[in-house]
Amino acid sequence: MAMRNSYEFSPESLKSRRFEAAVTVSAKLFLEKGIDAVKMTDIANETGIGVATLYRYFGTKTNITIAAMTHLWNDMNKMFSGVFESDVFLHQTGIKQLSDLMRMTPVFYNAHRDFMKLLGEFDLFLVRENVPKEDLEVYEKSIINFYPFFEKAYQVGLEDGTVRKMDNFQLCYVTYAHALMELSKKLMQGELLPSDNFSNAVSELSLLIETAVYFLRKEK
Repeated sequence: MAMRNSYEFSPESLKSRRFEAAVTVSAKLFLEKGIDAVKMTDIANETGIGVATLYRYFGTKTNITIAAMTHLWNDMNKMFSGVFESDVFLHQTGIKQLSDLMRMTPVFYNAHRDFMKLLGEFDLFLVRENVPKEDLEVYEKSIINFYPFFEKAYQVGLEDGTVRKMDNFQLCYVTYAHALMELSKKLMQGELLPSDNFSNAVSELSLLIETAVYFLRKEK
C-alpha cells in the first residue's frame, strides 16, 4: 500500500484547503446573488468557517471578493487554454484569426452571462471601495490576456497580405477590446430606458466586430 503524504494531512495544509474552499464558495455565491447581496456570514454558513476566522484570514470582504474574482478568471483561463494555439486556428489567414479572436466576445456573452454581469458589478465595487491598484496586481495577472494572440495574428496578416499595416496596432486592440467589453456590460445590465431593446444583443456585438474586421482588412 502506498504511503500517504503526511503534508497533505498537516494542520497547515488542511487550513489552507478550508480557505481555498471559502474563495470557491464566495465565487459561487457572487455569481448567484451578486457581490453586494452576499455577506461574510453567508460565506461562513456555506463553508462552516466562523465569521471571525474569515475576517482574521482575509481581513475584509474586499479581499475575499478580489480572491474570488481571481479564482473565476483562472477558471476561464483553463477553458480557453490552447484554443488559439491549435493547428486549425494557426493555418487560417491573419484577418480570419483576428475575426475569430474578436468573436470570442459573443461566445463569452452567451455562455457566461452571469460572469459578464459580475464583472460589471466588480468594477463598480472597486471604485466604491477605492481599492488601491497595488492590491489588484494578482487579479490583473489572472485576467485572460488575448493581446499576444492578436499581435501574432496581426503579424500573420501583414505577411499574408490580409491585414493593413497600422502605426499603433496595440491602440486598435485596446480600443475595440474596451468597446466590446463595455457593450457587453451594458447589455448585461438589462433594459433601463423605454427605448432599450436588447433582444438583439449578440447582433450588436457582432456588428461592432464586423466594423473592426472591415477596418483591419487590407484593401485588395
